[in-house]
Amino acid sequence: MDEVSGDAARYRTGLAVRRSVLGDRHVERAEVAATDFDQPFQELITEAAWGTVWARPGLTRRERSIVTLALLAALGHDEEVAMHVRATVNTGASRDDICEAFLHVAIYAG
Repeated sequence: MDEVSGDAARYRTGLAVRRSVLGDRHVERAEVAATDFDQPFQELITEAAWGTVWARPGLTRRERSIVTLALLAALGHDEEVAMHVRATVNTGASRDDICEAFLHVAIYAG
């Protein structure tokens, strides 16, 4: 498989994973709002984050969701935290999972 077809496959996989985690409406809003300036970023995040990292078999979607929430909270990315909390309905992470992750962040990241 050449690099271009590999990128296209990663993008297709990433788009499917992104839709399953964040929901069709969120992804469609992001696609409609994309500009010529940020379209390359949308493609990168879809291929790299969703098509490569989230598509790996090593962790479940629930586990990735919890890790993502903890990292975003530790970094203070409140809007992203809110988006990923809403996504837990699709990943299987529970309210208790979220609370435990945030308690852990509070102790280790302040």
